[in-house]
Amino acid sequence: MEHAVAATPAWAVLAYLAAGVLFILALRGLSSPESSQAGNRNGMIGMLIAVGTTLALRPTGLELIIGAIAIGGGIGWVIAQRIQMTAMPELVAGFHSLVGMAAVLVGCAAYLNPGAFGITDAATGAILAVSRVEMGLGVAIGAITFSGSIIAFLKLSGRMSGSPILLPARHVINLGVLAGIIVLTGVFAFDAAAGMGQGPLLWVILGLSFVIGVTLIIPIGGADMPVVISMLNSYSGWAAAAMGFTLQNTAMIITGALVGSSGAILSYIMCKAMNRSFISVIAGGFGADSGSGGAKGEVIQKAYKAGSADDAAFIMQNAETVIIVPGYGMAVSQAQHALREMGDLLKKEGVSVKYAIHPVAGRMPGHMNVLLAEANVPYDEVFELEDINSEFGQCDVAFVIGANDVTNPLAKTDKTSPIYGMPILDVEKAKTVLFVKRSMGGVGYAGVDNPVFYADNTMMLLADAKKMVENIVKALNGGGH
Repeated sequence: MEHAVAATPAWAVLAYLAAGVLFILALRGLSSPESSQAGNRNGMIGMLIAVGTTLALRPTGLELIIGAIAIGGGIGWVIAQRIQMTAMPELVAGFHSLVGMAAVLVGCAAYLNPGAFGITDAATGAILAVSRVEMGLGVAIGAITFSGSIIAFLKLSGRMSGSPILLPARHVINLGVLAGIIVLTGVFAFDAAAGMGQGPLLWVILGLSFVIGVTLIIPIGGADMPVVISMLNSYSGWAAAAMGFTLQNTAMIITGALVGSSGAILSYIMCKAMNRSFISVIAGGFGADSGSGGAKGEVIQKAYKAGSADDAAFIMQNAETVIIVPGYGMAVSQAQHALREMGDLLKKEGVSVKYAIHPVAGRMPGHMNVLLAEANVPYDEVFELEDINSEFGQCDVAFVIGANDVTNPLAKTDKTSPIYGMPILDVEKAKTVLFVKRSMGGVGYAGVDNPVFYADNTMMLLADAKKMVENIVKALNGGGH
């Protein structure tokens, strides 16, 4: 039996509008470290208004909805309390997968019981054609988001190799599957049998979408994972927006569109910063082909200069300028607090200290900025690549802590390298490079050795990043002399 959905009352429309404005203010606030806390608060208030309004419009079944919210909120609270900042990238990927699966489940529920969603034709009882378009797109994008995010989670958490996994004829496969999804969605939208909730079309679309989510992400290497995260964020937003139309929920449409568009813009900005093609990101497997990789996984056997914490402290104490370059190794060892203490001691010695951030350092956009902010590093000491790269040629010391790919000059010289074309921080131009690395046996996440390790002006500080920085702090305090 058809279920009529009542028109949204004026007060609810105004409440959803207020929530949408708060979401926009949240995005605006999150664009700067100084305003990020206010942005977070605006987003939380907006979501509270949106959820409260939706619950007020659904007087039946509230006990189930509130129970689900309590369970989900409790799980989220526990995760937020226990999660380490180093695991934040895979957590974000995991949450994206949940958004995608939620869109899939809503779409499937609407297909199996369209009357409950008010999307049936009064005369025939068939699902409205426009609702079938929304349903097909929502399910497809949601499934791509889910399976793609699972692959990203596995890569980021180390459960799957971070190197590109190249399938034979992957571009042909991806284009063929994508074309199949588009054609089947069109048929699904205008097929009378599908509109009556019959036939396998939606399930075929769902299956193909799960497949292409995998084939799009597995060819992407570790150095490009931050772009993948922002891209999946965009997908999750568009999936939510499509389901907002199915649920006839204004707040969901607004929120999904904001997340989708902001994620797409972020992906584009990061592609520009990395000299990547935005179209090739969407196609999957950008920056990698069957003949690329060069030194992937190989360690160059050359002589290098090893140093100690005392050596590093002495060199930096006698420098005028020190530029610190943090990377994922800093995140893994949780060295950001010791690093800030080291910077403070150097500033007391009259040394100019700055932090250089590469747009893809770490495993997600802004990863290093978040860690430095957690350690209360002053915002005015943190600079993006384009603002500080020209200063390496004049600085006395570049202190690189756990960063490899983002400082690797092979990105400028080796066309066979998987990181070729990616702008890097020009640390090799500094008078002295202090490079903190656990050992010489490993390579970066992209699987490429770094010739800076073996340069005449480089001193390798081989140890756990946090332990090394703590020993440098002791030496700066006079404990090492």
